[in-house]
Amino acid sequence: MTGRLKFAPPALAVLLFFLSCDSKVPVISSISPKAGGMGEIITLSGSNFGASREESYVTIAGIAPTGSSYYLWQDDLITVRVPELGESGLVYVYTGGKKSNGVLFSNSASVPRLIEGEELGLGPKIASVSPQTGAPGTLITITGSNFGISREGGGVFFSWDYESPSFNPYIVRESEFIEVSETELGYVSWNSREIRVRLPDGAVSGNIEVRTSHGRSRPVFFDVTGKPGSKNLTNKRSYTVSYSVDIRVLEATRPNTLYLWTPMPVNSPSQRNISFVSHSIEPFVRNYRGLSLFKLDNLGTGSNQLINLSFRVDVYAVETEINPPSVRQGTIPLSTMYTKSSDLIPSGSPQIRTIVSTITGREQNPYNKARMLYEWIIANLKIEKTLIPSSGDIAIAIEQKRADPYTAALLYTALARTAGIPCVPVAGVLIDRNGQQTLRHYWAEFWLHDFGWVPVDPAMGSGAVPESFVIREDPAKYYFGNLDNQRIAFSRGEPVLTQMENRGRPVYHTQSYSLQNIWEEASGGLESYTSLWGDITISGIYVH
Repeated sequence: MTGRLKFAPPALAVLLFFLSCDSKVPVISSISPKAGGMGEIITLSGSNFGASREESYVTIAGIAPTGSSYYLWQDDLITVRVPELGESGLVYVYTGGKKSNGVLFSNSASVPRLIEGEELGLGPKIASVSPQTGAPGTLITITGSNFGISREGGGVFFSWDYESPSFNPYIVRESEFIEVSETELGYVSWNSREIRVRLPDGAVSGNIEVRTSHGRSRPVFFDVTGKPGSKNLTNKRSYTVSYSVDIRVLEATRPNTLYLWTPMPVNSPSQRNISFVSHSIEPFVRNYRGLSLFKLDNLGTGSNQLINLSFRVDVYAVETEINPPSVRQGTIPLSTMYTKSSDLIPSGSPQIRTIVSTITGREQNPYNKARMLYEWIIANLKIEKTLIPSSGDIAIAIEQKRADPYTAALLYTALARTAGIPCVPVAGVLIDRNGQQTLRHYWAEFWLHDFGWVPVDPAMGSGAVPESFVIREDPAKYYFGNLDNQRIAFSRGEPVLTQMENRGRPVYHTQSYSLQNIWEEASGGLESYTSLWGDITISGIYVH
């Protein structure tokens, strides 16, 4: 099922454009009180609210107060009553189609406090969070009780939000959360009374919860501040994607086993709510670091096994705005992990070091260096529109000044890591404008201290994709720091898997839609077989 967006007639669209250009963005400078009960009156001070309310409105934790809740509306002052059924969260002012910055209002009733008999419960309980504010990567200590002696499937969750293209002030949107990230080395320690985590990329000011098999803690509010810029998630699209694996056994004796590691759409701040729609065979392991493991035992000569997989995933466009002078250098565990050299990403080679030194010179700002590397690739390499037969050898690509999207993404990652910027390659597929075709594609993300991941797509930036996949008029500018929603990622970084059996015979795939190191592993009497991995197909799109 494909949703359709309705567009205004040209004359009306032009009028709306000029009206929006004339209106100024509202700015909230302060809120008083910062914490209180539901039904209390709060005062917002700032500018560009408008002389009168008219069609303007305020939202508090996603809820718009009724018209009778407004007591005063001036260009620099708003007084409004907090909805009785509200929660703590960000407060925004909407005026003339523009949205203000957000300020945090805390519901004092949600502050954790011990109630009679609560100490006997098994659910997790938060007593304190320190610090109470921070930026992505900040180390946070959560103290309390009943967390469990180890994580064992538990997690810490922070508020998450996105920009809706058509906000309805009369519809309450359920709060959404993002978990502390394994790929960002977010879980530092966990015991029954203390948890130490790092604030994940994508978190916004709002609730923080601890969840275990015994339940969810009462929420405590955390203010995400100190970022050198902003990241907005917009234009949600929901995809249903499918692919298949066809196994044909040519020669086998029992006992034997074939293991298949099948990639799923990867979870990230801009790619969420991933779920199985269907699978023809039950996985042996449903989800291990974003992959499913299938175990096929005692296959007979001449037999055929077909695995069909279908997933649903929500994808958001990413838009970032960075203030370069506010970017500072810093070191956290992922800095070391994602600046390492590997066989796939030879960031330690003398050739790469020389190139980086030539490009960046004396520049020290990580964001500026990341942009310089991106612009160098686009200016100096001819990136082909389709995958070309290659080994993905970065040295050859540099020598020939020619690359495909796969090699370009690996080269950018290697250059960034050599420059001291944490970076990961991303593999997946592009989806054409009609939602009917997919194309294997590769891009990268680099980490900025106190900000999080920033996307960069050298191939798209250079226009190196077929015309039916191009959706931006200025791709060179857009694809540094921004990303469209017409793609699905199946791996971020290099998912490293270990063999299931010591004598197993692993199979590796290159330039596929996932960068995992093992796809198949045969053991025992499975002497000869063929495997056909189908391309990613789109069976459903819903535009929100």
